Amino acid sequence: MDFFGTVMAPFRWLVSAMMAAFHDGLNSIGMPAASGWTWTLSIIGIVLVVRAALIPVFLKQVNAQQRMRLLQPDLKKLQEKYKGKTDPLSRQAMVQEQMALYKAHGTNPFSACLPMLIQMPFFFALFQVLSGISTTAGQSQGVGAMSAEQVMQFDQSTIFGAPLSASLLHGVGGNQLSVWVLSIVMILAMTAAQFITQKQIMARTLSDEALASPVMAQQKVILYSLPVVFGVGGIVFPIGVLIYWTTTNLWTMGQQFAIRWDRMGP
Repeated sequence: MDFFGTVMAPFRWLVSAMMAAFHDGLNSIGMPAASGWTWTLSIIGIVLVVRAALIPVFLKQVNAQQRMRLLQPDLKKLQEKYKGKTDPLSRQAMVQEQMALYKAHGTNPFSACLPMLIQMPFFFALFQVLSGISTTAGQSQGVGAMSAEQVMQFDQSTIFGAPLSASLLHGVGGNQLSVWVLSIVMILAMTAAQFITQKQIMARTLSDEALASPVMAQQKVILYSLPVVFGVGGIVFPIGVLIYWTTTNLWTMGQQFAIRWDRMGP
């Protein structure tokens, strides 16, 4: 096992254990064990657990955003100080003074990325679990904490005729049109939700002057490129992974709207 596989092993086991536990719980209240909707709700259950655990991180992110807004007058003065100075030394000095301001106020321009970065191991773990299901189905083998029977049930489960283990590039039986339609709809939904969330964060915390600064220009490239990266990457993600990422992006967008209206007003 390579280094990445070793690091991801406990996350794979945890994700598979949560999915199996939610599946067994839903089955115990009468939902069919092999139903795609039972497994879909199990994946959504993973999102709920992970995102609930990240609420303290999200609140810290909100506090960092509020400190970023309080920092705007100082940033504006700094930008006025270096206005019209485009030589490399001046630009470097401006960036250094800007980072010193962020440190003094206990915030940084990349705080918006933290919840996403924390979620990435769970996202990759789910991808690996579903990929493992696709390769071991029919071999009477379990995957992580999932039994061989659960692996078979998941591999055979569908929603709207599309297998949860299928992707745009790797259809696995079922209705291929359903796979394409469902995948494209979720890719568009998760990309749109992620883009709207980033726009909310930046519009709420930064002035136009701050957005024009070199540091924030770099952050804008990162934040706005992520939806594109995940949108393009969505063509290889199994539908089960798309369900996870679409749900978590909608959760994030909802959190941002709740904070916006609750703390800042319309």
